[in-house]
Amino acid sequence: MHADVGPDLLWRDVRIPPFESPREALFLDRDGVLIEEKHHLADPSLVALLPGAAALISRAHSLGLAVIVITNQAGIGYGKFGWDDFRLVEARVHAMLAEMGVSVDAVFACPFHEDAQHPYDIADHPWRKPNPGMLLEAAGLLNLALDRSLLVGDKTSDIAAARNAGLPAACLVLTGHGRDHVAASQRLERPGFSVTVIDQTIGAAPLLPLRLP
Repeated sequence: MHADVGPDLLWRDVRIPPFESPREALFLDRDGVLIEEKHHLADPSLVALLPGAAALISRAHSLGLAVIVITNQAGIGYGKFGWDDFRLVEARVHAMLAEMGVSVDAVFACPFHEDAQHPYDIADHPWRKPNPGMLLEAAGLLNLALDRSLLVGDKTSDIAAARNAGLPAACLVLTGHGRDHVAASQRLERPGFSVTVIDQTIGAAPLLPLRLP
């Protein structure tokens, strides 16, 4: 599948074929988790990888996990920037990761928001986190085992998306918006769903407990 916006106005960039048997995945938010938070990022020259991000991707791949980026991009819906700008930013992220010897396996992006301009003004769109649509789409396209997967994010909406998709665990990093979302994210814990707060770099996110027999 080529990276592009479908007729449903959603971004899918799937870079690998589906797995023959269900595979665990590491889901990553982009802004504030994989790269530095820059409000409505549209300039590829401003892309900066966060410390530990490439190491985490490398470690996940070494354990056999797929690595999937899922990102809300309401700035497109607001008219702050367009899909061409998003595409250039994504190309820069890909190039910078490649320089570190890693890559992600797929990227999904949702531009919808209730306050966006038409045709993006859809409230509670299934893909917009905290809804699980991007995770479910990835699972369907790549044959992922959501019940054995992990998400790393910097907002309560990321953590809620993980829980709503049936993941057993999520990590909140204190980069990006993370420090403002600790209490609300921890309140999402319940039996069968754990929330870990990572006060170091993203590279400290625990992965091994998800490698279930």
